[in-house]
Amino acid sequence: MPSSRLAVTCALAAAFLPIPVALAVALLQPPAPHSTSLSDLPQVVPEPPPAEVVRKELAALTVEAPHPLEGYSRDKFEHWAAENRWPKIQEAVLRRDAKAVSPDTRARTASQHWHSPYDDRILTTASEVHVDHVVPLANAWRSGADKWSPARRHKFANDLSTTQLLAVSTHANWSKGNKSPDQWVPPNAAYHCVYSRAWTHVKFTYGLSVTEKEKAALNSMLDTCP
Repeated sequence: MPSSRLAVTCALAAAFLPIPVALAVALLQPPAPHSTSLSDLPQVVPEPPPAEVVRKELAALTVEAPHPLEGYSRDKFEHWAAENRWPKIQEAVLRRDAKAVSPDTRARTASQHWHSPYDDRILTTASEVHVDHVVPLANAWRSGADKWSPARRHKFANDLSTTQLLAVSTHANWSKGNKSPDQWVPPNAAYHCVYSRAWTHVKFTYGLSVTEKEKAALNSMLDTCP
């Protein structure tokens, strides 16, 4: 089968498979010319700005009612764009956020695990892990992304330069869904400071709006910062 047809077939198949399987399928594709290697992508989770900076960012955000969800689709954020970029980003996040476990005395090989900051859970298999958009795509759509170009939406959905993508437990990710901080907060209260800083900084970076209730919830979580 020609490489171009193989790439298309793999991409279509991966779109309907769970994350670990989809990533495995993506790895079967021939590398795209001039594509970025995983080793060139960030190797640590970016730290959001400190609380005093984030408070100023939050104060600068436009406060308005949510935009209509009409017309929204995850496809509008180009998850399955050229070079199958999203599966590559998923793998990069899984690799970035994985933590090594000391080699077992019998197996003599090191394994990996993930710490889900939302619910303070240790995850030992990739099937337990989801890559979460801290600011969900649907929330972004309702706070300004409905007016963006496809290129800007694609950048937002695959952004590793801010704390926008995190490896978390599937349970926490399903519980959160598309909810904003006035509707859902991480069960792990110790993470509220980082979560509010990350959420606010992402919205500030991309010029997204907040609602009155959302802003109040973020301010409340920022109060937990040292």
